Amino acid sequence: MSPKNTSDAVLMNSVPAKPGKRFPMRLEYDASRTRSPWWSPVLSIILALLLCAVFIAANGMSPITVYEKMFRGAFGTSYGFTETMVKAIPLLLCGLGIAVAYRISVWNIGAEGQLTVGAMAATAVTIYFPDLSSFWSITLMLVFGTAAGALWGLMTAIPRTHFGVNELITSLMLNYIALLALDYVVFGPWKDPKGFNFPGSPMFTAAQSLPVLGTTRLHIGLIFGLVAVAIYYLMIKFTRWGYELRLIGANPTAARYAGIHIKKHIIIVMLISGGLAGIAGMAEVSGVTHKLMQGISPGYGYTAIIVAWLAKLNPLGLIITSILFGGLIVGGYSVQTIGLPSSISEMLQGAILFFLIAGDMIHRFRIRRSA
Repeated sequence: MSPKNTSDAVLMNSVPAKPGKRFPMRLEYDASRTRSPWWSPVLSIILALLLCAVFIAANGMSPITVYEKMFRGAFGTSYGFTETMVKAIPLLLCGLGIAVAYRISVWNIGAEGQLTVGAMAATAVTIYFPDLSSFWSITLMLVFGTAAGALWGLMTAIPRTHFGVNELITSLMLNYIALLALDYVVFGPWKDPKGFNFPGSPMFTAAQSLPVLGTTRLHIGLIFGLVAVAIYYLMIKFTRWGYELRLIGANPTAARYAGIHIKKHIIIVMLISGGLAGIAGMAEVSGVTHKLMQGISPGYGYTAIIVAWLAKLNPLGLIITSILFGGLIVGGYSVQTIGLPSSISEMLQGAILFFLIAGDMIHRFRIRRSA
């Protein structure tokens, strides 16, 4: 190459390339942002109401009229409010159980099955020990219901801790096993011979039923739920066990290096989670239906997942959201009088969950100025 060509090549390489266009901002995903702001659940509820309003309007109804009807049906009368509280009891107990498990990132979606086996175990006391006094009947029903739910939760924890099986799969499958077992006993050995061939156990006696408030259906299962929430708050906030749960949930690797036995905690929280759902099942048969029957739960265990997530595992939030979703269920029944199906409450629940998940995902993205 000649000197002239060499100098030309050096000159060409030294000329800076023309810079391309850059966006002044860029989008980054920050996985460390696990806590969404306090207003995220509120915004999720508002957006869900707006979305469902579109479908209600497309159905030829006024969304304002429908929502007003639902609110009045759930909270506008003393009867509606007490019925809302009755529905809130199993949601609170199951939601609390799910919140305890999720503290260490264990997804328990088996509260429906745990509630069912708790109801079955409580009913077994009424069938095999029918002549007990009120104190011993309620006490044994509570113990049996709690133990059955805890055992059902343990059947999810053992595969997770010893064999690495995802708890989502086992807890979901156990729900169907519990429902099939319920069908077997109400159509088979526990079927009431005086029940006009309807599937269900014999009616509970007064000694086997939870005390109620006045002439309403609101029973002392509400006290079970409130006491459980108070214990949950104190344990999480002021005990070493609660600190270890918070540490595992925040950073499992750091917790493991700190000497915390994570597998042991998974077993413990699943026992507690299942036991609380079992109490919900006991309260449902002893305080509301007064018999074991097919479809004892209209999906409380699944709705409780939304309750726990919407509350952000906060004890006070669990109480508020369980009442809110209890009101949605009761309000769904009330809109049947104006020609809408009660499943509108399920549509609202699904929309709230959708926006809640979307909000948590969007919150993890950050907009930064490009360098």
